[in-house]
Amino acid sequence: MESTDVGSTQILHKEIKALANEIRTLKDVKRNENLIRENVCTIEKKPLASHESQRKFEIRCPRGTRDYGPQDMALRKQVLDVVTKCFKRHGAVTIDTPVFELRDILLGKYGEEGGKLIYDLSDQGGELLSLRYDLTVPFARYLAMNKTVMYLKRYHIGKVYRRDNPSRGRFREFYQCDFDIAGSYDLMIPEAELLRIINEILSALDIGAFEIKVNHKLLLDGMFAVCGVPNKDFKAVCSSIDKLDKLPWEDVRNELCNEKHIHNDVVSKLETFVRLREHDSSLTNLDLLNWFEKDEATMKNNDIQKAIFEMKQLLEYCELFGILSTVTIEPSLARGLDYYTGAIFEVVLKEFSEKTLMENDNAEEETRSMNIGSVAGGGRYDDLVSMFLSKHKVPCVGISIGIERLFTIMKEKSKMEHVRSKDTQVLVASAQKKLLKERMKICRLLWDNDIKAEMALKANPKMLDQMQYCEEHKIPLAIIVGERELEEGVLKLRDVPSRVEQDIPRDNLVEELNRRLKHLQ
Repeated sequence: MESTDVGSTQILHKEIKALANEIRTLKDVKRNENLIRENVCTIEKKPLASHESQRKFEIRCPRGTRDYGPQDMALRKQVLDVVTKCFKRHGAVTIDTPVFELRDILLGKYGEEGGKLIYDLSDQGGELLSLRYDLTVPFARYLAMNKTVMYLKRYHIGKVYRRDNPSRGRFREFYQCDFDIAGSYDLMIPEAELLRIINEILSALDIGAFEIKVNHKLLLDGMFAVCGVPNKDFKAVCSSIDKLDKLPWEDVRNELCNEKHIHNDVVSKLETFVRLREHDSSLTNLDLLNWFEKDEATMKNNDIQKAIFEMKQLLEYCELFGILSTVTIEPSLARGLDYYTGAIFEVVLKEFSEKTLMENDNAEEETRSMNIGSVAGGGRYDDLVSMFLSKHKVPCVGISIGIERLFTIMKEKSKMEHVRSKDTQVLVASAQKKLLKERMKICRLLWDNDIKAEMALKANPKMLDQMQYCEEHKIPLAIIVGERELEEGVLKLRDVPSRVEQDIPRDNLVEELNRRLKHLQ
């Protein structure tokens, strides 16, 4: 490769030199100026290979990824602290799995659309590998490998990868946060607790009104059967219906009729079911379920009747958990994953529609350009583990939280100004020169006593710079040492926000700091 580049460069040098000589000759004989200008342009269009490669090289993150600075990471920690605290309150433990899996583990699990978004890796050591698409399938693989684990409440926070179009705020690498309940339990009790968990998290983050949309895989299957959708087209129809939260019905109808060749009469019947709420916004959850229970076309379908019974049970438990007001039964909800077998749900923020964000001039560009409404989704997947091990069935239900979207929303609602990027509690400062060793001794004392402390990493820092550093990073306290303090055996303790200063005996430093910090928490 290097010899080729060298050869190309030498050829270009010769061509440029020849053209330059020709230009000089033309000038000497005072030939046509246009001919001279043409030769000059030819030279300008022949950059050297090394220059060309330099010109093309751009320092940036790959498309669909991004860096996170100290402020972003501080906000991430704040959000994840709320999430993990809630998970642990409900008795969950955490696990971790590799970021890549055997390709066969992932294939055939994510529906028609999702399967196209799996990142395949180059062949390494004879194994065909892919980056994980979500955290659910790796969890099912974990359960299949660990047969003694029959009951488990687990949470997992990690990065997932999707070969998606990174426009409109979509990322190719992003964090997911999953909570799953594995094991055989009584009907709809685990589902109700999951919905309670997401309710607790979003309420604690205080990011506005939200809605938990609920549907059932059996209700979808029953609707498709009643409408006359051929069995072979169930998945294709489901992936189109799943787009109704992003596209108007006419676009979905066009896709079903013209692209997937579903008969027009079948699509018209489907419209009746999936647009029930759109046509009558006054329907309560029970009204809608009763409609399906009594409708002449659906009352004889066993799948639909079973789904209605289970969802009524879920609504009863949601009322007992105090979250019924946030739950909406939505027959158009059709999450496009092949492994769901029962209840499915999606959580959307009411205040963050695309229209609202587009009208907000203060919103970040990436936020204004996307519909950020959906922040979580999940459902029951009783057969996923047995896909890996046919005789080993572990019923599961789980929810995945879109942490990246929660971060974006928190930033957009001006939460960043309240977030400290540092945990530093005390800055050890000096008012005069040649006090580096004294500052180092004080830092050592504080670190030995588990107090988060910093000092300027200069021998003779300016006092103003040290105090500005405290204010910029919201460090609440400063210890100031000077010649007078050394002579009197005291240290000056400064409350940074109020700028009130007080001398304290050096021997009482740790005790006094702990007392102050306790009140600041």
